[in-house]
Amino acid sequence: MTNDGGRANEPTSYSLRPPHAPAAQVPAPQPPPEAPGAHEAPEQPGREAGAAGPSRGAYEPTQYADPRGGVQPPAGQRPAEDQPAEDRPAEDLTAAQDPNSGRLIGGRYQLVSRLGHGGMGTVWRAHDQIVDRDVAVKEPRVPDQLPERERQTVYQRMEREARAAARIDHPSVVTVHDVVVENGRPWIVMELVRGQSLGDRLMEGTLDPREAARIGLAVLGALAAAHEAGVLHRDVKPDNVLLGRSDRVVLTDFGIAQIEGEQRLTETGGFVGSPEFISPERVLGQRPGPESDLWSLGVVLYAAVEGMSPFRRSHAPATLQAVLGSEPQVPARATGPLATLIMQLLRKDAAMRPAAPEVRRALEEAAREPQPVPTMLATAGYPMGGGQSAGSRFVPPILHKNRKAQLGLGGVVLVVAAALVLTVMKPFSGEGLPARWSVREERDVVGASLAVPGEYRRVQDDSDSDNPLVTYYDPSGVFTVSLRRSTPDGEDDPANLDAAADQIVAFYKDGGEATVEEAKSEKAGAKQQGKEASDVTTSYLPYGTSSNKNPIRYVKRDHLYMNKAKVAWDLTVTMPADGDAHEDGQKLYEQIVRNLKIHQL
Repeated sequence: MTNDGGRANEPTSYSLRPPHAPAAQVPAPQPPPEAPGAHEAPEQPGREAGAAGPSRGAYEPTQYADPRGGVQPPAGQRPAEDQPAEDRPAEDLTAAQDPNSGRLIGGRYQLVSRLGHGGMGTVWRAHDQIVDRDVAVKEPRVPDQLPERERQTVYQRMEREARAAARIDHPSVVTVHDVVVENGRPWIVMELVRGQSLGDRLMEGTLDPREAARIGLAVLGALAAAHEAGVLHRDVKPDNVLLGRSDRVVLTDFGIAQIEGEQRLTETGGFVGSPEFISPERVLGQRPGPESDLWSLGVVLYAAVEGMSPFRRSHAPATLQAVLGSEPQVPARATGPLATLIMQLLRKDAAMRPAAPEVRRALEEAAREPQPVPTMLATAGYPMGGGQSAGSRFVPPILHKNRKAQLGLGGVVLVVAAALVLTVMKPFSGEGLPARWSVREERDVVGASLAVPGEYRRVQDDSDSDNPLVTYYDPSGVFTVSLRRSTPDGEDDPANLDAAADQIVAFYKDGGEATVEEAKSEKAGAKQQGKEASDVTTSYLPYGTSSNKNPIRYVKRDHLYMNKAKVAWDLTVTMPADGDAHEDGQKLYEQIVRNLKIHQL
């Protein structure tokens, strides 16, 4: 194994031409996340947020495509049949029974129920009748029409997976118990990790940065042990990180691992791995090293705190192109050493990435609980023997019998006490938010913070540096939340809040630059952190839908605030105009407005 990123023209075990986006971008469906146990599934790229709307003035409202049409963020729920058996209701288990249930493998492993399946294998819960324990058994899964040579390649990969995992002695690597050959096919028997994958966990919302760092430490330990054993994982991604009981973290699925000294298995014209987690050197066909796995760890950490890979695009070629050429935004929810480490791991040049010891130090610091600030209380000085006074060890001599200085110290103590209260109580931290909501700090982008459901996907638009925009997409595609900061740049900009609200009303009534029609817009007074604000409610039909037999009407609610410098903030929530979804959208809007904090009032 080499410890560098490989030479520019050095071939690897697969061939790949530099990606080129197809003429028409058609979003690919998302596969269900994988089940616990050793598992693998074909990776499909995520879908990028809806296309940007037409150009607009500094105070014109944000435009979106029809929430029920076009490219939408990936849905957040997996089919019931692919959920772990222990997480599914009893009535679903019967429906998921497979004809092979009850089959005995190797004379001792009885298949109980299917846990999940992927492109190369099906993972079963089984019972070892010899030692009376539950295990996970991975069955080779190849299409019947696959040529014999390729079929044998799949079997060799599975055998190599078992060898790779068996070489690594680490608590965060899944333990391989046995390999059983049935009818020429290898079945891998390994420990059953009870829990969910990190990919499943991220469907529920992003992780706290400290928790992400803790999981990252465990994965780093597994990778370091693998690298010492001469094994490159090559497919580090959230679906291959299992979250077991008692805070255990397990790295699994060494199906495409590369073992030092072994002949590599080629796949003509193919590409092995998950595009959004693959390092640039692998995309370019260079030989990977340990730094390639660390790149993937960096993408996993980014996804853990932000909810998605920074390189995910609507199709695989675009994703690979982003890996090669796009610089990711600094994570909004990770700060300090974790944010710095993530950006260092995502450097395009493998030689510039930090080594494992440096990564470990940064993760340990990020995972460490914040230490309370020690305080010392000064006591009033009373005469004591030898001319000393009580408390003189903590109170400088200048304060003794000096009333003004003592009052000054008292003011400093009050300020420190207030700071400690803010630190401990965290009145603006989002406590009291609905379950699975989180506060998103957008100070560096739009000078504000807002709270949204944790599973909402964030997209930042920097196309207009004077009017930055951040948007959060509901995974179901029903609601959209955006926040734009607009800076005055011309004489046509409104002079006050009322004029800015009137401009939004006029924008919608004039047709919104052909993006909406039959718009009805009205404004009302509101408050933002105790100051005057304005709400604009617009009911509209998406452009070109009025001729439909039953057109769906939508509502946009704009919450507008303008400071003395005429800088304006426009918070927009888009929702259906009728039904239960409208009621949910109204509650969503009210909760977001209630927790909006503008830092430049």
